[in-house]
Amino acid sequence: MIILKSPGELDGMRAAGRVAAAILHATARAIAPGVTTRELDLFARDLMESNKARSAFLGYRGFPGYTCISVNEEVVHGIPGDRLIAVGDVVSLDVGVFVDGWVGDNAMTVLVGVTNPSVLQLVQAAEQSLAAGIRQAVVGGRLGDISNAIETVVKRNKFSVVREFVGHGVGRSLHEEPQIPNYGPAGMGPKLRAGMTLAIEPMVNLGGPEVRTLADNWTVVTRDRKPSVHVEHTVAVTESGPEILTVRPS
Repeated sequence: MIILKSPGELDGMRAAGRVAAAILHATARAIAPGVTTRELDLFARDLMESNKARSAFLGYRGFPGYTCISVNEEVVHGIPGDRLIAVGDVVSLDVGVFVDGWVGDNAMTVLVGVTNPSVLQLVQAAEQSLAAGIRQAVVGGRLGDISNAIETVVKRNKFSVVREFVGHGVGRSLHEEPQIPNYGPAGMGPKLRAGMTLAIEPMVNLGGPEVRTLADNWTVVTRDRKPSVHVEHTVAVTESGPEILTVRPS
């Protein structure tokens, strides 16, 4: 069942989104060569505590981190640890928090001294696909319009979309209905209605779309070990158009 949010509930989602976006932005700025992914995770934890938020990831089905930090060929669900960030790394950072019982969920990819034109284009294409998907989050549209818009941008740039992992509804829980694939035909799926709140999150690979999960049962990597990019916003469907609830500070 897709849960529609009332105007008052959307205010709660907006507050959670603002906190999630601020923590993502600040933690992304802390990414630098020589910093471990655990240090970044603890940095985000401290920001959560100071903002009276708690991680939406820690303990979720046993996940051990406050954030997900996925590097290079890691697609999503990277577990923070002793890995040192190095020049040339592609770092996808995913931050989800609860604020007063509501979830804000967002992600971005940071390039650490990357000069490879293909990787630079990969990030640009992922961001463009996210924007294209968000533009389709309008009352009266179909869920498949979002999916198709994302896939169209990715394919136009000759990259591939991960199919095993998808976006999702969000609200009182981290994962609500509906699931939001990043591929598929337009005009299909549930009709979009005011009050829907969606975590739209393209996962885009430089190489093929195939992925596998490592022995830690969390970290998802590309099978060809080529880089992947993950970007995400929480978006509300409103009568006046899509509203990004996780707008990052300027």
